Amino acid sequence: MFRGTYDHSIDDKGRVSVPARFREELQATRDERVVITNFVVLQARCLEVYPFAAWVQLEERLRTKPQFDQRVVNFLNYYMSAAHDCELDKQGRILLPPPLREYAGLKREIVFTSALDKFRIWDREAWHKVRDEVERMAMERPEEFNVLEI
Repeated sequence: MFRGTYDHSIDDKGRVSVPARFREELQATRDERVVITNFVVLQARCLEVYPFAAWVQLEERLRTKPQFDQRVVNFLNYYMSAAHDCELDKQGRILLPPPLREYAGLKREIVFTSALDKFRIWDREAWHKVRDEVERMAMERPEEFNVLEI
């Protein structure tokens, strides 16, 4: 389970060190491969990163869905088609593919955020806007955050 928020920087080659706590979680699976794809929250683009085994489980679930259902087609076109396999190097870094860096508007300063069995990578400014908007929503409509009763 991934937990927390971590600030990091992308180097000149497009690599970023995965936070130590996230690396520990990946190493626990004995597979340091990840799959990175597009994601959007509150109209802000970011990247979603799955441990390889969790991605394979998602693929298996998708294979059971009706392949001609327009929702499935849209999901495959947006989410699955952008996916890139990546591997942590010996220093615990991943190379973020240029198309994904461009999609998410990643500059030098980025933020890793947890999302249960996966994590997200944000441009720092975009993350702060999303975080502030979610906090505003929580203050105005706290009942909408009672997700355990869904």
